[in-house]
Amino acid sequence: MAILIKNIKGLIGTETEPVAKKNGREMAILDSVPDAYILIENEKISSFGRMDALAESLVKADSNSLDIIDASGKFVFPSFCDPHTHIVFAGSREQEFADRIRGLSYEEIARRGGGILNSAKKLHSTSEDDLYDESIVRINEIIGLGTGAIEIKSGYGLNTEDELKMLRVIRRIKENTLLEVKSTFLGAHALPDPFRNDREKYIDLLINEMIPVIASEELADYIDVFCDDGFFSVDETERILMAGLKYGLIPKIHASEIGNSGGVQVGVKYGALSVDHLERSGDDEIKTLLDSDTMPTLLPGSALFLGLPDPPARKMIDAGLPVAMASDYNPGSSPSGNMKLVMSLGCIRLKMLPEESINAVTINSAYAMGISDTHGSIAKGKVANIFITKEMPSYRFLPYAFGSSLVDKVILKGKYPPTPLKGG
Repeated sequence: MAILIKNIKGLIGTETEPVAKKNGREMAILDSVPDAYILIENEKISSFGRMDALAESLVKADSNSLDIIDASGKFVFPSFCDPHTHIVFAGSREQEFADRIRGLSYEEIARRGGGILNSAKKLHSTSEDDLYDESIVRINEIIGLGTGAIEIKSGYGLNTEDELKMLRVIRRIKENTLLEVKSTFLGAHALPDPFRNDREKYIDLLINEMIPVIASEELADYIDVFCDDGFFSVDETERILMAGLKYGLIPKIHASEIGNSGGVQVGVKYGALSVDHLERSGDDEIKTLLDSDTMPTLLPGSALFLGLPDPPARKMIDAGLPVAMASDYNPGSSPSGNMKLVMSLGCIRLKMLPEESINAVTINSAYAMGISDTHGSIAKGKVANIFITKEMPSYRFLPYAFGSSLVDKVILKGKYPPTPLKGG
């Protein structure tokens, strides 16, 4: 059935000539249509415009052939695209939350067996079915919060069997939900305990065993490496990325979260779709990114939760860079997939304008997932991933009211997601 949404107070993020991303000053431009309608047919956006341009035949359409929604006083946005998550995990890590309050650093917690290795231990003892069931609860949550596309990383397996378990769960999520899902292999997330005294052996395992089998089962779109102080060096990262590229896995990079690690530079060198975190980035990283097609992706929820410096969004945008934002949903450093909150943090903490922040969680975050040709804006022919807000005074109210639940109705691929979403 086709869907017509009419009397929309504001249709936000519209494009008549779609772009892949918005750079620098362009990020402050947010096209919209007041007093609008949008028509959805066959999972796509068929047309949109002002109400006074709506065809008479649609105004008088039979509700048996057309589902009509009156959005008076409400806004319609393109669904959020979340290009960096670890949403498939087992258990939680609130004890580490308390440890940080007592003064322990991220690195100190990791050295005591916490952090990523803690999540790896829990995941190892969790069956694939239980892992899926636990993860789908979080998936349902973020759909209701307005997210329509998500990138999900492995990286809590740290051995071949458990990395495959994670990636197969990600594939099941893709097959059994209306979300657009991209999968990233992050075996180089941390050095597991059995290889603590033999880094080279683990890197060989990644390159010679994990990557080939993952590629043969077509379980990942991207490959990621945690290139940072205390994790993987630039040289190690290069070797892992080259192995992934050999099998068609596009690079993404965790970089400059803990130190100024050279991760941005190696990411750009190997054509990374995005480099993520970037709390410690400086002028050299900005210059490197300006000469590239790589999207800097900021995770303000993680910086807030860990008490890290805020990534330099304002400096990046003022230099002419595009910026995307993501939730980093994970059990240790950002236990939230609320992209509306991420958008608010962009304004409150990173000093981004509301328009910049909205673009950073829609069109630019779609680019960071490699899907901005089909997602991230309201454009004819794009996938009909949208949400309708509750009644609001203006579109700026969405990031302004950072603690309010303002998503009224979600439409993904032209359909209403079941609640709760059924597994499979």
